[in-house]
Amino acid sequence: MPRKTSYHFFLALTLFATQLLVAQPSTSLSLPDSTIFSTGISAVSVGKVVITGNRKTKPIIILRELPFKTGDNYSLDVLVKKMETARKQLMNTALFHSVIIYAKHIEENVIDIAVDVKERWYIFPLPFFRPVDRNINQWLVEQNGSLQRVNYGAKLTYNNVTGYNDKLRIGFTNGYTKQISLSYERPYIDHQLKWGLKFSYAAGKNREINYNTVDDKQVFLKDDNDFLRKFTVSNLELTYRRAIKTRHTIGIAYTKEQVGDTVSALNPTYFKSGRSTISFPGIYYNMNYLNLDYNPYPTKGYAAQVSLSKNGFNNALNLWQLHVKGLGIWPVLDRTFFSVSAYGGIKLPFRQPYFTRRFLGYGDVFLQGFEYNVVDGVAGGFVKTTLTRELFNFAVNTPAGKKGREQHRIPIRIFSKVYSNAGYVHDPQPGDNSLSNRMLYSGGFGIDIVTFYDVIFKFEWSFNSVGQNGLFFHQKSIF
Repeated sequence: MPRKTSYHFFLALTLFATQLLVAQPSTSLSLPDSTIFSTGISAVSVGKVVITGNRKTKPIIILRELPFKTGDNYSLDVLVKKMETARKQLMNTALFHSVIIYAKHIEENVIDIAVDVKERWYIFPLPFFRPVDRNINQWLVEQNGSLQRVNYGAKLTYNNVTGYNDKLRIGFTNGYTKQISLSYERPYIDHQLKWGLKFSYAAGKNREINYNTVDDKQVFLKDDNDFLRKFTVSNLELTYRRAIKTRHTIGIAYTKEQVGDTVSALNPTYFKSGRSTISFPGIYYNMNYLNLDYNPYPTKGYAAQVSLSKNGFNNALNLWQLHVKGLGIWPVLDRTFFSVSAYGGIKLPFRQPYFTRRFLGYGDVFLQGFEYNVVDGVAGGFVKTTLTRELFNFAVNTPAGKKGREQHRIPIRIFSKVYSNAGYVHDPQPGDNSLSNRMLYSGGFGIDIVTFYDVIFKFEWSFNSVGQNGLFFHQKSIF
């Protein structure tokens, strides 16, 4: 290779690496066309891949996320795009604070590529304090911030236990729910890094229980002298991830639920036929597809989830469920993007006990503006649209540590947004509720704050089609 061409070629990749160093997760990276094509090189070969900064993470876990390997041949512009994809994939593992990918050495048309990572802190033995209600607003407004509706205890979160991106969770809970929980996930158990395994177990009991829904709100029963609910849940999952973007999960579960006789007397349909105890096996399949620029708070890309499950195999419980979620995000202007998310679900047969009829308002399946309500049923879904713009993107320096230690920077990104929702739930047994079997609409505006360790806060002022409005607070959820 002529020396001048080699120099320009190396300069092109160095410029690209500089962009990687300063870019935020949402930044679109590219190499100027004039620089790419001035080199005169039509194809390059990947030489060594040199990994640095991984004190604990095994190199094979990092190499698993790269869309190229030693010996691959690409045109220069394709290699640049693959280096960008590699950085995004490594950031989305949640193992690293930063990832820098650049050309380390060049000889003829062979490029040695450097992958420099900065690892996160992985061990978090922490106390926790958490309201048990469906969202912060319900706890503060409807439950008056009652400390009797709070779980507290200790939790150990240990990520990357052995360097293979495995995760250990141990929890001891007191307060509203007395519970112990344990889970361990190993994403790869084979040499080809395609199959993974996860086990989880939880057991607990409550003195209070949500035994019915009236006027589209949960109704609770409490007994200070006895536990009204006892439960155990265990799961064993096998995962398969052939490439990078799609993960398949096959699992088996066993659940046992017991409620007080008062519960079955007040609501004979809580379980079938007035039962007070139910235990059942379950099998399920989940598919997750993620093609996002930054999983915790994406600004471009697509995501999808499909879940199919069967719980119970006798008259005590017979439930088939299918749930589908989808998300699309498109940049429309500089630092501005538009997103559409959708959800649909169905439960068969339609005649289900109260225990299995919960639909909207639970977990991350809700309509903005209806946070104070729940909508029970057996089929339905929603569509949400959001227009978001980044307002600020900056970092705050932490105080300097001991001599020789690197100073950390806490990134902070602030977004404004406007949104609209539309949803519907079918319930053949509506009882004293009015939000099912009708179209529901809502909209509003808000502020999202994204900061250290993927912590996301959402402040939203919403209006809905039944005349309610107010300020609501949420934490992260890509759907």
